[in-house]
Amino acid sequence: QVQPVESGGGLVQAGDSLRLSCAASGRAFSTYGMAWFRQAPGKEREFVAGINVRDGNTYYADSVKGRFTISRDITKNTVYLQMNNLKPEDTAVYYCATRLAPGYSMSIRGYNYWGQGTQVTVSS
Repeated sequence: QVQPVESGGGLVQAGDSLRLSCAASGRAFSTYGMAWFRQAPGKEREFVAGINVRDGNTYYADSVKGRFTISRDITKNTVYLQMNNLKPEDTAVYYCATRLAPGYSMSIRGYNYWGQGTQVTVSS
C-alpha cells in the first residue's frame, strides 16, 4: 500500500507561509519519486514540484521556483512542501503523488498513486 496522505492545507493571507505534508507507506519509499501537483477551479492539474527520494534531487515549476521547497524525510516516509510568499494564484487543491520509480515526471501519467488532496486558499 503506497497511497499517499496529505495534510497541512488551510486559509492564509498573501505573503504568508504554509507547509504541506505527505505520508506515503511502503517499504520501498526510498526508491520512489514523489511530487506535488495542484488544481485550481476550472483548470487542469499541474505539476508543482518533484523529488527523487533516494538522492533528494528536486524539480520545480517555474511559477514556484524560489518560493516553494520540496523535501523528504526517509525515516518518516514523508515528503514536505514548504510554501513561502504565497500568492492568491497559488489557491488550489494540492495533491501528493507517488511514482513507483526514481526521478520525476511533469505529467500526471507519470504517477501511480494519488492522495485525496488538501485545499490551500490564499486571500489577497
